[in-house]
Amino acid sequence: MKRSVTSAKSKTDWPRLMSADRKASPTDEHPEFDPSSVVKGIVRRGLKPIANKELISMRIDQDVIAWFKAQGPGYQTRINSVLRAFRDASAA
Repeated sequence: MKRSVTSAKSKTDWPRLMSADRKASPTDEHPEFDPSSVVKGIVRRGLKPIANKELISMRIDQDVIAWFKAQGPGYQTRINSVLRAFRDASAA
């Protein structure tokens, strides 16, 4: 059994959708594009695998952790980089 068409004419405004000069505004469902979120999803093809990290509990002075957090997102990665640089400098 064939379904009947509910609308004789499409209500889509195709010229407006196809125009290159229109700007999309962010909504709650579709927020503004954030390139950093895309970078996290990129597949690491052809690169060496990233070593697994170990979860530890560590006591750090409040002023030190506050300074790292004040630098923005990724403070734990920066702490890891500082520790790695110290390790590398100590080995030489």
